[in-house]
Amino acid sequence: MTLGENTLMKRNSRLSLALHTLGHMAGDPDKMQTSAEIADHAGTNPVVVRRVLGKLREAGLLTSEKGHAGGWRLARSPQQITLADVYLALDESLIANGGEMETPDCSIEHVLQKKVAAVMADIERSLIERLASTTIAEVRESGHAAHGA
Repeated sequence: MTLGENTLMKRNSRLSLALHTLGHMAGDPDKMQTSAEIADHAGTNPVVVRRVLGKLREAGLLTSEKGHAGGWRLARSPQQITLADVYLALDESLIANGGEMETPDCSIEHVLQKKVAAVMADIERSLIERLASTTIAEVRESGHAAHGA
């Protein structure tokens, strides 16, 4: 993992948790996994897991069942879930939107902010397009190949 990749994953722990969890679920897509099991493996709290995975369920990437034998599992095959699906399900952006203007009456700042916002929107679109080209199954396969598993 490069420094840039490591920084990305630390900056957005929800995305990191979601991708990590789905990568492991891809190994046994029909197996139910509890929030506690996922949290233990990911080193976080089950409440955090439920919050993040709830977003993935709303997006149709996961299903969940309550009760003694309940838990979470993939709603579709790992070959049909892209990194973009996960990113979009979390409904947050890794790209800064530029914020508010410091001096709203300044025409130069207004033009600069519009230009920067347009560039950021292009970067966001490009990011989503690139994430859409990789599936959870491919990530899992690459991870196993990299570690000789």
